Amino acid sequence: MILGMPWLARHNPEIDWRTGEIKMTRCPEKCGKQWRLVQSKSGWKKQKEEEAKEEAEKKKEEKEKKKKQKKEKTVKVRKVAEEWKIWDEEEEVAKSEVEAKKLVPEKFHRWIKVFRKK
Repeated sequence: MILGMPWLARHNPEIDWRTGEIKMTRCPEKCGKQWRLVQSKSGWKKQKEEEAKEEAEKKKEEKEKKKKQKKEKTVKVRKVAEEWKIWDEEEEVAKSEVEAKKLVPEKFHRWIKVFRKK
């Protein structure tokens, strides 16, 4: 990473060149950034672990999103199947009404629902 002198002067980090440790303890308040207190060789390892954890979490969220989408598709399929069932039932009702009209004398047609099959 390459940092400019103005940035280094403003943030004034504590650097231990022998251990490779950087402490951001003197960062100005107006900076408004949350810096990690220590960034050393072990700090890099911690950072990699955090990144791996974030990646695993991201994959988990994607998996859950796909699972939710699959569930939504299943619900849609069920709704379509239910609609087909309803259409079949309505078709049967219409057929039974036509059949009932054939069997029942015309003067009783106003009560045709009574004669429908259930």
